[in-house]
Amino acid sequence: MATDLQAENQALRQRLDAILREARANELKMQRFEQVEHRLISARSMSDLVNLLLDEYRNAFAIDAVSLILVDHDQEVSRILGSERAEDARMQALTLVPTSAPIKALYGDALRPCLGPYRAVAHQHLFVGAKVPLASVALLPLVRHGELIGSFHFGSSDPARYEHHAGTRFLERLVAVISVCLESALNQERLKQAGLTDALTGVHNRRYFEHRCQIEISQARRYRHPLACMFLDIDHFKSINDGYGHGTGDEVLRTVGKLILGQLRAGDTIARYGGEEFVALLPRASAEHACEIAERIRSKIAATPMAALSGEALRVTISIGLSVLDAEPGDTPQGPVAEHLVASADEALYEAKRRGRNQVVWEFEPAPVKLPVLTDVKPH
Repeated sequence: MATDLQAENQALRQRLDAILREARANELKMQRFEQVEHRLISARSMSDLVNLLLDEYRNAFAIDAVSLILVDHDQEVSRILGSERAEDARMQALTLVPTSAPIKALYGDALRPCLGPYRAVAHQHLFVGAKVPLASVALLPLVRHGELIGSFHFGSSDPARYEHHAGTRFLERLVAVISVCLESALNQERLKQAGLTDALTGVHNRRYFEHRCQIEISQARRYRHPLACMFLDIDHFKSINDGYGHGTGDEVLRTVGKLILGQLRAGDTIARYGGEEFVALLPRASAEHACEIAERIRSKIAATPMAALSGEALRVTISIGLSVLDAEPGDTPQGPVAEHLVASADEALYEAKRRGRNQVVWEFEPAPVKLPVLTDVKPH
């Protein structure tokens, strides 16, 4: 009897110890979750938020693989992230899709976290580049106002980590927080864009371009890739305004802005620089590639029928000047580098005008921009 009672007490102590260990583990998990949650809520930009999800959450909870899909109906997120998607290795685990259809296929009608074994046919496209063989997954739908806006995924080499019968309370709270943070970050970015967008044409304004130019030059120097700058000017625009009125001139500007944007790549930047001038930045574009894009823009505008408000047909053409930053690490501050890059493209534009307009000129010689040597500026 005494032996049986001792064995029962020992078993109870072991169960109690297991419960306490689980409680302590859950408490630590909750503390880590709250820390990450605070970081997510305080993220200052869409870029910061995405990197927190793809990198910090994985590290905080020792997850083998993490990936994220976001619905990007109008390529809004793509424009916000710009070239960072290509430059930042952490964002390789981010996929943008035009509709929610491929995400709905993961969940069906029940938009709830799905836990279970890893199945290559269904899951391998979610974890491209996973560094270890995966055995279990957690698929988390991101829903806001009843609309599926994305999907967050965890993968583990431990088959028991994400079992289908496991509780999902933490995960349901996580996806609710992430969904709110994504909506908030997107709204913040829209507010930023509102002050950085040209009201007439809908493309970015000069202020945004100058800000973006510093970022792109920094990225180009860091990763040693070329950066092309394109200056574009509508030919004889004053004659259009004088002959057909400013209403027609405004319509031409709007149309030309859309045509330029339509020929650029995701991650390129276009802005209205002033008057009838536009400027564009093309990361990772060699001189030859930039010339091809510029020629596509020139020919597209020349071939597009336009009309005055009176209905009279207009022939609109554009002149384009190009410069290319052949980026190498150096001590020259980014401000002078940006000024030199833009000035070189502007000079090439004037050369295109001098040669008869409706053409593309890549500086004056087939050579990349060489940065000025500023001996009186200290390295920063």
